[in-house]
Amino acid sequence: MIGKLKGLVDQFGDDWVLIDCGGVCYEVFCSGRTLQALPRVGEAAVIFIETIVREDLIRLYGFASEAEKGWFNLLTSVQGVGARVALAILSVMGPAELSSAVALQDKAMIGRANGVGPKLALRVVTELKGKVPAIGAVDAGTLGLQTALGEGVARSNVADAVSALTNLGYSSAQASAALARVVAKEGEDTPTEKLIRLGLRELSQ
Repeated sequence: MIGKLKGLVDQFGDDWVLIDCGGVCYEVFCSGRTLQALPRVGEAAVIFIETIVREDLIRLYGFASEAEKGWFNLLTSVQGVGARVALAILSVMGPAELSSAVALQDKAMIGRANGVGPKLALRVVTELKGKVPAIGAVDAGTLGLQTALGEGVARSNVADAVSALTNLGYSSAQASAALARVVAKEGEDTPTEKLIRLGLRELSQ
């Protein structure tokens, strides 16, 4: 089983890359984000691998991080989500954004991916609720706040502050991560206005 490839980038395709490992070139299918993160042709690269073996083919899927690989495996555990759809989802959002979308039950965010309709997006956020890869993409405080928001049990001042920051153009992942840090320092009873102000300070650092 191949867990990781270290070699030179040989060639790029629309959704794959060839990695030259000592003269043997491996074709690796990747998300758009991973392809963009890889170095140029001829340069050294490291890519995490998930191998899928079927009766008629063996395919390697590559990821820029273990967190992305972990989410790929979680996504493909959902009925109706194959490798191609999982890569499409990972092409439009990183592990932290995906963690946030699942915790907040934000099916619209999942639905931005090609090939993901409303019903499938709902199934993804429903089946993966409360799950995170073994390699966590967000810290416990952030995930706890995101889960509380998604279940409607977060304090109103915190929920209002997250809403205000997202209205200013920040993603829900960025907003909840910043406010989780603020709440850890200032406490959950901090007024909404102060949470917004301190959240903006965190986001500007």
